[in-house]
Amino acid sequence: MQALFILWMLLLPYEHAAPAAEVARNHCQVYGSVYLERNPVYKTTASRVVYLGEEEAFADMVVYRESNKLFADAPAVWYLTPNKAFADHVLYVTDQRY
Repeated sequence: MQALFILWMLLLPYEHAAPAAEVARNHCQVYGSVYLERNPVYKTTASRVVYLGEEEAFADMVVYRESNKLFADAPAVWYLTPNKAFADHVLYVTDQRY
């Protein structure tokens, strides 16, 4: 009995964990302070690409601007910060739909 327990303890580190499932990126969870990057040179530093459209009916997400960072605590409520260092999310803004 003791030999089985020791054998089990020796083989325990070789047990592999189940692979984690990939989580889809949810664009509706962008909220808080946001910096809008318009320079294409810094496109790779942005976490997401935003297309600004004129028609609200075909938008994936309608965003509301908040004047105070403390109140931008819900999805699609953004406080636009002028400084990239203080932003929770950096978004690249484009006028070309991909």
